[in-house]
Amino acid sequence: MRVGVHINRFNHTEGAAALGAELAAAGQAAEAAGVSWLSVMDHYFQMEFNGGAEDPMLEAYTTLGFLAAHTSTVQLGALVTGVTYRYPGLLAKIATTLDVLSGGRATLGIGAAWYEREHHGLGVPFPPLAERFERLEETLRICLRMWDPQAVGPFEGKHYRLTEPLCVPPPLSSPHPEILIGGGGERKTLRLVAQYADACNLIPASPQELRHKFDVLRGHCDAVGRDYDAIRKTIACTGEAVTDEDLDAFLRDVEGYTKLGVDTVILAPRVGEPAGWIERFASRAVRRLAELD
Repeated sequence: MRVGVHINRFNHTEGAAALGAELAAAGQAAEAAGVSWLSVMDHYFQMEFNGGAEDPMLEAYTTLGFLAAHTSTVQLGALVTGVTYRYPGLLAKIATTLDVLSGGRATLGIGAAWYEREHHGLGVPFPPLAERFERLEETLRICLRMWDPQAVGPFEGKHYRLTEPLCVPPPLSSPHPEILIGGGGERKTLRLVAQYADACNLIPASPQELRHKFDVLRGHCDAVGRDYDAIRKTIACTGEAVTDEDLDAFLRDVEGYTKLGVDTVILAPRVGEPAGWIERFASRAVRRLAELD
């Protein structure tokens, strides 16, 4: 099982002026520790459980581009982009740009969006849930269309119409940047994973729940003729053990997941200075989880 790190707080004790150096150090620490994935939160406002809208929040893809310049091996992505945040043609261009400038290390992490306050706060439409899922599926189709060198002609969907879905230069990743869908909804989200995604991300409450979700995903894969094993499975770990740097408690928390086919456990500490945390805790987690394989 590999280890990823999800940076989700930007409340550095020395303020905004210290964030650039801190993030550069976090990227370098992640690679030195053997971390395989580095992600940032994609939101306009900080989450309520992380301090609320008045706490700092950086724009995700600008931050990922900055991290690309300060790393060379770690996979980069947002965990995850809300489908309502950017028009899909623009999102495909943004993800492609990250992939090109990082040397082929971009993942498009995406979901149906949920944080209503930030939409209203910045004047962004927040359609009903059913429509957001419709838009999510169209966005996935548009991205795959723009990344297909054989595809020509306009895209006509229910919500989006693109007369020239061009993507030049194309991504460096082959056949395209990895698509990761976040969420564990059994009827819609996991169906979209089976049909369109290269990876999934879930936040399970227990190994038993995750086993059930994977069984549902396998059923969706069977229904659409997809190889279940070809989908990279990731889970997010946000428990107190991660923030408190209690390695033994963390290992107990994830022990039950190691035999379920999870490729990467993504650690999400609620700290504003992640570089030191990566050096102190994530590096040890990488070594200990490698021993469990």
